[in-house]
Amino acid sequence: MDAQENATQPPFNSICSTRQVPYSYEILQNLDITGMLLFAMLTFMTLVSLLVFLEEAYYMYRKMPSPKNSILIWINSGAMMIATTSCFGMWIPRSTMFTDFTASVFLAMLIHKFQLMLVNECGGRREFLRKFGDTKLKISTGPLCCCCLCLPHKDINRRTLFILKLGTFQFAFLRPVLMFLAVVLWTNGNFVIGNSSADNATIWINVGVGIITITALWAVGIMFNLVRNTLSEKNIIPKFAVYQFTVILSQLQTSIINILGTAGVISCVPPLPGPSRASYMNQQLLIMEMFLVTVICRVLYRRRYDDKNLLENQETNDNLQNSMMHLNGKALEDGPQSVF
Repeated sequence: MDAQENATQPPFNSICSTRQVPYSYEILQNLDITGMLLFAMLTFMTLVSLLVFLEEAYYMYRKMPSPKNSILIWINSGAMMIATTSCFGMWIPRSTMFTDFTASVFLAMLIHKFQLMLVNECGGRREFLRKFGDTKLKISTGPLCCCCLCLPHKDINRRTLFILKLGTFQFAFLRPVLMFLAVVLWTNGNFVIGNSSADNATIWINVGVGIITITALWAVGIMFNLVRNTLSEKNIIPKFAVYQFTVILSQLQTSIINILGTAGVISCVPPLPGPSRASYMNQQLLIMEMFLVTVICRVLYRRRYDDKNLLENQETNDNLQNSMMHLNGKALEDGPQSVF
């Protein structure tokens, strides 16, 4: 009877028990034709995302005034960098901690720069305060205080705007710091993905990242609810939807898949143990998703109103140059004036 049960059970594999992340050559040796085609397609999509971003960054750098061009370049780089780091993580599974660290830096900058873009599209800080100085700020919004309808509305002034900017700046600063700390502890064995014990640093770093992320998203949500009617002609609602899509996929989707891999829902398939296979699947999904986001961003951020503003700026510069030339010509005709 025991012999029959042992015959029906799958053979024991040490990889599934040790959960050791495989090397890249082990992944490539176990790829079939379908896997090779999938790797080639995902790598090609990553290269296309990179080329689309480079073309868009060149256009913004040449055609748009500063600091608007730098803000938009940072925003458009988020999806491209997530796809690129996911591609590296797919080819080299042991580099996941380093690719996650790089992606987290660009995601943090994306959230902060998106809020700065909302202020910049309103004409800058002074114009923003002039437009909304008499408006009450609603802070009972998601994802932090969407149920707290009793919260009072706040006046909009320099201090309020500074606090909202601080809400995203703290994320842009603290998120890379926490991820760098996680990488350092991971090299020493103190940070293990999926370990939720209180004695391990993983749970505390993840809680800290969750708190600062929710705070930053809350600050952006408050700002968006304030300016969405004013910036409706600049297609701000689709831009905000794509921004949220990027954040949700890179954060919530990754967390859910990693939890499923740690819990054993995503089973071990040698040479990939459960947690590594979960990261492997998530990276492949992110490449396809961020490819779509990169293409959509190129459509949304190259708008007619940008061309109109460029023409207006060009006309203003031409008028100034013509005025200067007229004044210089008149001065030459009058000749030097003698002063006694």
